[in-house]
Formats: sequence, C-alpha cells, structure tokens
Amino acid sequence: QVHLVESGGGLGQAGGSLRLSCAASGCTFSSYVMGWFRQAPGEEREFVARITWRAGYTYYADSVKGRFTISRDNAKNTVYLQMNGLKPEDTAVYYCAARLVGAGVGASPSDYDYWGQGTQVSVSS
Repeated sequence: QVHLVESGGGLGQAGGSLRLSCAASGCTFSSYVMGWFRQAPGEEREFVARITWRAGYTYYADSVKGRFTISRDNAKNTVYLQMNGLKPEDTAVYYCAARLVGAGVGASPSDYDYWGQGTQVSVSS
C-alpha cells in the first residue's frame, strides 16, 4: 500500500521560501510519477508540478514556473518542492500524489491514485 506523508508547510512571507517534503513508502517508486497539487479554500485542487521518479523529468504549472522546483531523492524515497519567491496567492493546502507512469502529462488530480494528507502553506504579504 502506497503511503505518502507531506511535511514542511507553515507560514512564509511574500518573496520568501519554503521547502515541502513528501516521504513515500509502500512500494518501489521507479515506475511512478510524483506530483504536487494545491487547494485553496473554496477552490478546486490545482496542479503545481510533477516529476518522473526514474528519469527525473519535470513539468510545472505556469503559475509557479521559475519559482518552484520539484526534485526527488531516490535514496530517501522523498520528493521535494522548493518554493521561492512566494506570493500570497500561493496560500493553500499542498498535497503530494503518486501514480504509475502512463499516458498524459499528469497534470490532473484524476490522473493520480495515491494522496498524502496535505500540509498547509500560508504566505503573508
């Protein structure tokens, strides 16, 4: 059973940085795609970034491109989201997600089978 646990959320200031971590367990993830999504109050869950575990191919939402970086540490089975240049509109609950490599870019919540519990990120202006 795949298990994902996010950490690293908290309060940040506009222009500042935070780093989120997603510890993954329960299987061998080499054939998986790992994604980060976020959901603000009253809004739908939206795609942030994703990475293929084996090759490290990345893809970002336009809203975070150039500010956020997704990466993975194979030895630790952990995926990271480095968030720089934070903006108040980045405030949301951030979720880690996993799915097997397949068709599509992996930018929709429905593409993913496993989810973490989420971690709150709040950015003050």
